[in-house]
Amino acid sequence: MQVITDLSESPWPGQRSVITIGAYDGVHLGHRAVIDDVRRIASEQGCRSVVVTFDRHPASVVRPESAPNLLTDLDQKLELLTETGVDATVLVRFDEQQSFESATDFVERVLVRCLATRTIVVGEDFHFGRQRSGNVGLLRELGAIHDFEVSPRELVARADGVGEPISSTAIRRALAGGQVELAAEMLGRPFEARGPVVHGDERGRLLGFPTANVEVPNKVCLPADGVYAGTYVRAGGETHACAINLGRRPTFYEHADHSLLEAHLLDFNGELYGEAAHVRFSNFLRSERKFDGIDSLVTQLKQDIENARAATGT
Repeated sequence: MQVITDLSESPWPGQRSVITIGAYDGVHLGHRAVIDDVRRIASEQGCRSVVVTFDRHPASVVRPESAPNLLTDLDQKLELLTETGVDATVLVRFDEQQSFESATDFVERVLVRCLATRTIVVGEDFHFGRQRSGNVGLLRELGAIHDFEVSPRELVARADGVGEPISSTAIRRALAGGQVELAAEMLGRPFEARGPVVHGDERGRLLGFPTANVEVPNKVCLPADGVYAGTYVRAGGETHACAINLGRRPTFYEHADHSLLEAHLLDFNGELYGEAAHVRFSNFLRSERKFDGIDSLVTQLKQDIENARAATGT
């Protein structure tokens, strides 16, 4: 997949594009359905298939006080977009200056002059541009002027047909409730948190259950505090089933100011400090709670590991 950041000229002079636009946070099944349409239409029309997205979530600039935490950082988003088979991703730098560009100016600058767009595929509730003034209606008006079509599509329903359609917001809501299985259904893969392995207070090691302490950036979404089963992926692709503790460890700390992600790799002995970790959440096991003492905590940790083995088939 080609990643385009220079929007001053056409990357494919003389060729037209079929595009979709959005934050594409999570690259979930709803996003993939739209991209599948983009690729199909591009093939039929002899055009390039393109995702237009942003180097940060627009809300982090226009309303930082209420911006959502991210389901995927930029690197993971680009990795996932590459897997879709799209020809290119246009990465728009979204800063304060960009936030003032009108929807019409954005269309003419990026979609018309740079990409020579022939068809735009977006969700029927799509909004863009300054103060979200752009929508499907405006795109159709501009399409009549600049010779492109607009193909809106409905949001994708969950496989079980229950609840709200698939969206990044719905996935964040599922994670906030510890429903990692539901989040995975909507993502089309287990939710994954990334970060370096850092030194902690080594309480797990002292208790006989060493953990990798993964430092996840504050802007990244995490599931609710609790214990989970999952998979730890090392930098080279080596995978290990793991029991994951996400929380503030109330047995030891009365008022911890933030949650920690600790992964106990099953049947693993070795050093992990400093490496980049990918932790995938597959099953919720239990909520976090405070124990009366070390003995009861150790008993529960042993049970957590057995439950993680059962959940991961290890």
